[in-house]
Amino acid sequence: MRDKRFVAVHRGGHLTKDNHHGLIRWARECSEHVLPLIDEKIDKRLIHALNVAKEWENGNVSTGDAMKASLDAHAVARESSNQISIAVVARSIGQAVATAHMADHSLGAALYALKAVKHAGKSINEEREWQIKQLQQLPLEIVELVLTTMKKKEKGFKL
Repeated sequence: MRDKRFVAVHRGGHLTKDNHHGLIRWARECSEHVLPLIDEKIDKRLIHALNVAKEWENGNVSTGDAMKASLDAHAVARESSNQISIAVVARSIGQAVATAHMADHSLGAALYALKAVKHAGKSINEEREWQIKQLQQLPLEIVELVLTTMKKKEKGFKL
């Protein structure tokens, strides 16, 4: 069962529209930050998904459009054999844009970004610190919720 603090108010949860938009912005930024780890041409579906996430954040596209972009990003992951590309691009970006549907997908965007950093042989701790710094733009209760939930989910990502 999902934590109601990640469920939007209009769906019976506690998450305000502003905080939901803040979470998708943070998730998108986490994905964009690791995008340079990819040493191959970036699939246009991934760039499109990042743009859709930004447009959803600004209220310019529907959640349905965001979900389609998320599915397209995950398709890129299934088509790739490069572990960095799979983690960064497809999975992190797919989770970032899926935040429009369910805010807790933002955690997947950040965790897959950390996984990409690990695959690239870079510092997970430095990336995590960067993520937390970006997260500080949100209200304290959201920051605490994200950090405690990420800590629980990290084990499943084998970081």
